[in-house]
Amino acid sequence: MEILLDPAVLVAFASLVILEIILGVDNVIFIIVLSDKLPEHQRPNARRLGIGMALVSRIVLLFSISWIMSLTQPAFTLPILEHTLTWRDLVLLLGGLFLVYKATNEIHDRIEGVDHTQASKGPQVSMFVVITQIMLLDLVFSLDSVITAVGMIADPTSQTALLFWQQLTIMVSAVLVATLVMLLAANPIAEFIGRHPTLKMLAFSFLLLLGMVLIAEGFHFHVPKGYIYAAMAFSILVEALNMLTRRNRAKKRIQPTARSH
Repeated sequence: MEILLDPAVLVAFASLVILEIILGVDNVIFIIVLSDKLPEHQRPNARRLGIGMALVSRIVLLFSISWIMSLTQPAFTLPILEHTLTWRDLVLLLGGLFLVYKATNEIHDRIEGVDHTQASKGPQVSMFVVITQIMLLDLVFSLDSVITAVGMIADPTSQTALLFWQQLTIMVSAVLVATLVMLLAANPIAEFIGRHPTLKMLAFSFLLLLGMVLIAEGFHFHVPKGYIYAAMAFSILVEALNMLTRRNRAKKRIQPTARSH
């Protein structure tokens, strides 16, 4: 219990919780987007299961710190580009390509007027397919999140076993708290997006942006996450202003009608 009374530990824990929540935003958006393809009564279960799998994958990776750090070592070189890639880079590249494909496909469907959520058309995909896709992307997001956490808190070369387990306890606890926040926020966020369909296009755009960032990271072009989340926050602010504008216009149209009666 003494570890919990150490101010340095508390600061590290709070910083890591905030970091994990921020890094979990893109994961939650992806889970919400995929779960919307299911019948309405299955969506909450899919979201909970997806976030639960994200938690399990993060904890499993945290207990495999030595293996995680080995993924950052050079694996092979692309002869054409003369560019050295690690296994982490390969995972990020594949995950980024998958996100770009999914986001582009969804944007195309929305532009063409294809609505996968219409009950009259029935479910377009099964729960198994959705959960499988969530598992694959959970692995990508979890790997990025855990490597960030390890770099921030852990010291795998530490000669003190107790210190290592203290570090691991901090990281696991932070992941648990962040996952609980994600779990509580997932359904309200999904319901809010459901009430405002234009936000779906914004969510797909976020996924497309995140996919491009993962691809860039895979080629060692580091894009500060602060820029990405600042752009997302600005886009949300603009969309919120648009929503307020539409609501005020609707009120103004209703008021003259009410007076005429």
